[in-house]
Amino acid sequence: MKPAPFAYAAPDTLDAALALVRRYGQDGKVLAGGQSLVPLLNMRLARPAVLIDLNRVAALDYIKNGREIQFGAMTRQRVAELSPLVRAKLPLLAEALHYVGHPQIRNRGTVGGSIAHADPSAELPAVLAALEGAVVLQSARGTRTLRPEAFFLSYLTTAIGEDELLVEVRLPAHDDMGTAFLEVARRHGDFALAGVAVVIEMNGGRARRVRMVFTGVGPVPVRVEEAEAAVTDTPLTERSFAEAGRIVAARLEPESDIHATAAYRKQVAGVLTERALQVAVQRAKGGPR
Repeated sequence: MKPAPFAYAAPDTLDAALALVRRYGQDGKVLAGGQSLVPLLNMRLARPAVLIDLNRVAALDYIKNGREIQFGAMTRQRVAELSPLVRAKLPLLAEALHYVGHPQIRNRGTVGGSIAHADPSAELPAVLAALEGAVVLQSARGTRTLRPEAFFLSYLTTAIGEDELLVEVRLPAHDDMGTAFLEVARRHGDFALAGVAVVIEMNGGRARRVRMVFTGVGPVPVRVEEAEAAVTDTPLTERSFAEAGRIVAARLEPESDIHATAAYRKQVAGVLTERALQVAVQRAKGGPR
């Protein structure tokens, strides 16, 4: 199929882009990498009156080092994946990006676009939640910064207002922690049937803090705090990892679809929990990445 007719605008400054977003509101659709939007247009699941193309807004394409690593919304996923700064300071992101489609997809796909699209089976929203990062939204009225729990509302639904753009993603460095990202998909490059991002901060031989965020098992990135507690301030053994996996499989409430049943997703998420915890602990103790 071909898209329904639409007008096209390609601003080259952030101010011009914000003005267009404010002017057209729900009638406009923002184009970043287009890896999700273009198929929706072709299937006529999205029928905007105006397409607002951000690819000429150079001010949104950057990676900055600081207290947090800052990504302009138009930073290409492949650029982030290959960045020495990302590999050194954000190993969880670097690992997760490998699962995003294929190199051709990541060459066009953007960090901000993936998070703004908010597909519950995507990798980057889970990474944002696991690292307790933030997104910056901007409009003509000003800016606001939201944490993942306030930003992701439901399936493909976020807190971005009609007159706002997601302009920046902020992730805290975690090179001193153990991390792991694992997922199961029908084929490499497909969206995850179930996946998990794990972050562990060690204190001696025990975990001082653990965060596990799952993708593909709910309308938004999902935490299972009871499973996190099962491996916090306790001996880190195969038994405790198995207990965390059991809790995850029991507590998650995914839905069945044409790709997998709910029961399958629950079982896979539990197994991935055990494996990811083992990997993250090994890395926290200085093991290879």
